[in-house]
Amino acid sequence: MPIYRDYDQAALDAQYNLRARVLDHQAYFERWDRASKAARATRSCRLDLRYDVEALDLFPAAKTPAPCLVFIHGGYWQAFGKGDFSFVAPAYQEAGISVAVVDYTLSPKASMDEIVRQNRAAIAWLHKNARELGIDAGRIHVAGHSAGGHLTAMMLETDWRHFGLAASPVRGGSAISGLYDLEPIRLSYLNKVLGLHAETARRNSPILAVPEKAPPLILSLGRGETPEFLRQQADFAAAWREAGLALEIADEPDAHHFSVMDRFAEPGSILNRAVERQIFA
Repeated sequence: MPIYRDYDQAALDAQYNLRARVLDHQAYFERWDRASKAARATRSCRLDLRYDVEALDLFPAAKTPAPCLVFIHGGYWQAFGKGDFSFVAPAYQEAGISVAVVDYTLSPKASMDEIVRQNRAAIAWLHKNARELGIDAGRIHVAGHSAGGHLTAMMLETDWRHFGLAASPVRGGSAISGLYDLEPIRLSYLNKVLGLHAETARRNSPILAVPEKAPPLILSLGRGETPEFLRQQADFAAAWREAGLALEIADEPDAHHFSVMDRFAEPGSILNRAVERQIFA
């Protein structure tokens, strides 16, 4: 019996079980780990800067004040940490962009509301401390992958007055393989850890809160994603465009859910060029 669109429980779970779909996923994680350790060992960085109840790592550009790319990691809000994604920094650092990789408390320890709040607090902290950190406060961009793509979209839909800011500190965003409607997540196997209720899922679904005004947004995924990930992006893109908001699609045609992150960190890729173009516009 269908529980969401035309999917029964097993079919819906399969749409979001990406490790089962990409059988060599562990090889990606191990390579990212090696590259991240190398980045921290060889690159200029300031580790474990406390912004709230959590911390972030900053990879400053050589020339400051520099634009800052804030990266929010994925892991279905329940796995990984900032140290697993230091490897995204070198390509942007070389281009003259500071990179802040954010940690947030994972589920089930933190609720979805709290995870969203923490990431907003991180961006507000970077903006307020921009001078000391060598960041251009007017050129903060946000990017995130998977759950981080969801959180990136939520950052663009924030009322920053709740964080003591008169206007948005975010100049642009890049959501990669993101999740914009949490209802299928609530109905899937993932909710055993996340514990989403219907109202929590609605409140934290970016597609249900598209603003009247927002910074430019890049949406990207690998065309090897599941039909549900393709639908999620297509539906959100349509909603963003319907609101008259600036949008660029920067899909990587030969990538899947994990290899698209390699493209994000690869100088000259479709996605990398789009992100840098947005930052330097």
